[in-house]
Amino acid sequence: MKSIASCLLGATLLSTGLSLATAQEAPGGTTPPPKLLVIDREFLKPGKGGAAHEKTESAFVQAFARTKWPTHYFAANSLTGKNRTLFFIPYPSFEAWEKDSLAQQKNAALSAAVDRAALGDGELLSETDAGVFTYNEDQSLRGPVDIAHMRYFEISLYRVRPGHRKEWNDIVKLVKAAYDKIPDAHWAVYEALYGQEDVTYLVIIPMKSAAEIDKSMEQDKQFMEAMGEDGMKKLSELESSAVEFTQTNLFQFSPAMSYPPDAWVKADPDFWKPKAAAPAKADEKPAAKQ
Repeated sequence: MKSIASCLLGATLLSTGLSLATAQEAPGGTTPPPKLLVIDREFLKPGKGGAAHEKTESAFVQAFARTKWPTHYFAANSLTGKNRTLFFIPYPSFEAWEKDSLAQQKNAALSAAVDRAALGDGELLSETDAGVFTYNEDQSLRGPVDIAHMRYFEISLYRVRPGHRKEWNDIVKLVKAAYDKIPDAHWAVYEALYGQEDVTYLVIIPMKSAAEIDKSMEQDKQFMEAMGEDGMKKLSELESSAVEFTQTNLFQFSPAMSYPPDAWVKADPDFWKPKAAAPAKADEKPAAKQ
């Protein structure tokens, strides 16, 4: 979380998206993806995840909550790949990001609290980085979702070979046209501006439960039927020519490490509202001081 604070406080940017904090509500309870998305990654040392990381991150959450800071963020922990936590911070523009950074620099209490929190959090981390991504509406499919009730992100990273952007665009057109016939299919595409190699895209699929992963297998069959044999052959050729690297991972939302907007908490308080510590039982003795 220190690098999030660094981004927000205007320090050097160190380096996976969808609707976040400051976006306006869209009809039907959905929220449109933010135009600008900062994704901070914290890689954890072995054995330093779980409750230990939640505890250090809670200091950041409390610091922002005490000041009622208007910029919110949320966290997601990796279920696959390297042990890491992603923090998603939204902005409508670079100008808005700059204004937020300058405002935080002038808030001495918040800056001091973030610095203190970073000391404890840093002991758990092996590496951090961050990237800045912009929303590509044309390549997305039904991007606005009821994000407050989502629980998982499936994030696929695609690195396109230099000079092959046209083939990538052709890939997206083919895939989007086929999945457009499947009502439940949806995703948001973000293109990297800073912090990634070459031409990099993130395809982010939000899910309410893991059951949607099972359902996606059936959607894959429907996709292949919609594409047809010739379409699948053309898609394979384009992918072979344009895509240099791809990787897909699954992430689970972490309310304990998030600073969500009030609208999210109101929409699903059982999930997003901070949990109070359970009171000690009457017959329990306090722990001895060390």
